[in-house]
Amino acid sequence: MQLYTRSAGSGLPVVLLHAFPLSSAMWLAQREGLSTVCRVITPDLRGFGGSRLGDDEPSLDLMADDVARLLDDEGIDRAVVGGLSMGGYVTMAFCRRHPDRVLGVVLADTKAGTDPPAARDNRERIARAVLDEGSEVLVSEVLPALIGPTTKERRAMVFGRVKGLVQSAPPGAVAWAQRAMAARPDSFGTLGELKVPLLIVVGEEDELSPPADAEAMARAAPEGRLEVIPKAGHLSAVEQPEAFNATVAEFLRTELGGAARSPG
Repeated sequence: MQLYTRSAGSGLPVVLLHAFPLSSAMWLAQREGLSTVCRVITPDLRGFGGSRLGDDEPSLDLMADDVARLLDDEGIDRAVVGGLSMGGYVTMAFCRRHPDRVLGVVLADTKAGTDPPAARDNRERIARAVLDEGSEVLVSEVLPALIGPTTKERRAMVFGRVKGLVQSAPPGAVAWAQRAMAARPDSFGTLGELKVPLLIVVGEEDELSPPADAEAMARAAPEGRLEVIPKAGHLSAVEQPEAFNATVAEFLRTELGGAARSPG
């Protein structure tokens, strides 16, 4: 599986994995804003954007192995790996399966616990609805929770952009990813075993992965740093990109020292 990838900048490699049901297009502001301090690598996870889905059974581990192969293709031994929402789940799977390839971890608007039964059932319901009827269920049920109230009230263009990305998600990939996420294991043990710096970012208005979930993740990790992004919902990197970028750049500078360049 070869992932379609957008990259910018040079130096310290930082892989950012996108949210469900978006693509690497969501990281536009990060490729622009962080490329002065590091090499930003943003793949489309399998089935989304320019990456094909393949015939494998749904699995976050498989998605993590895709990312490891991407590093091989790029000639990268170790990288900072991060993700938002679903991308965070894949990042935690990557930490489990390829710990020797991780320099640092960024987890944004995600959670380490498993889905309770009702949430798993809802993922399966949405998977079936998308396959049967198309993306309308995503627009009516998934989209509203992705964006915080401040963005909805004040940044209509951001909401419109996210809606377009949601509408363009391929039904097969949506169903596959929902089933992969529903089957994910508990990752608190993974966080507890991390031997690299960890940055946890959460939008102040995130209802899907609220700040309480982020706080629990930070407590579980030996070196967990928590940053709350004001006036942002679940897609903090899209809703408040300047604040998100500044938080990540500071983490790279202070925790990974000389590996990251200063902005300029």
